[in-house]
Amino acid sequence: MINTNLKFWRRELALTQAQMAEKLGIKRSLVGAYEEGRAEPKLATLVNMARLFGISLDQLVTTDFSKKKNAKAAVRQLEAAGTPGTTPTRPGGSLRILALTVDKDQNENIELVPQKAAAGYLNGYADPEYLEELPKFRLPMLGSTGTYRAFEIAGDSMLPIASGTVIVGRYIDDWMSLKDGTPCIVVSSKEGIVFKRVFNRLKEGAMLALHSDNPVYSPYEIDVEDVVEIWEAKAYISSTFPIADLSLNRLASIVLDLQQQVSTMKKV
Repeated sequence: MINTNLKFWRRELALTQAQMAEKLGIKRSLVGAYEEGRAEPKLATLVNMARLFGISLDQLVTTDFSKKKNAKAAVRQLEAAGTPGTTPTRPGGSLRILALTVDKDQNENIELVPQKAAAGYLNGYADPEYLEELPKFRLPMLGSTGTYRAFEIAGDSMLPIASGTVIVGRYIDDWMSLKDGTPCIVVSSKEGIVFKRVFNRLKEGAMLALHSDNPVYSPYEIDVEDVVEIWEAKAYISSTFPIADLSLNRLASIVLDLQQQVSTMKKV
């Protein structure tokens, strides 16, 4: 199915195998091997194919477009009817294809979105060429399951995690499964990129409630239709260590403990 669809859509887009390979970021020989069924594309390559063709990943692997007289009309028909077996990204929506990059061994990269690139990310998050320009790295301890992206956060709304910290998030495709209080990077058209604890209000009113760990900042709700991506925080990288709680009450408690220890030692 994949080999016939690849050949069909390449011809539909009027691309040579070399041009297709360039767009997918793979060798030309691989395109030929995929079309002839001599090799199977990796998940990252399948995702990039689906995005290039303007179809869902599910449609790429289950629908034989070579039997459709009008491919674009077939895609619209499938979207209108809903493709069985897909998990919607948002209530009532269809599965969105996530753009990503891979290294020379076809392993997924972790793309870093610095603060200075945050505004541009809202326009380029689905563009492989934009993602290709971002810094990239890998963290083996995160494992091979899931897709990860890193975001440099700004502000003090999530103290003790300081401004400038890099949050590494795992892509969430099923928003309905989000548990209350999950720390997430939320990318939205109105709020931009924010790091908050998410409280799931999708069933009640198609909303997400975003809470800061810093009590100075009040919680607020965001309409799910404005949300572009959600990444569950799995790790963070920072050059600033959390500051210990050394309030006057805490200092007084420490002094009292020391006095009690000294008193006990004298009695002994």
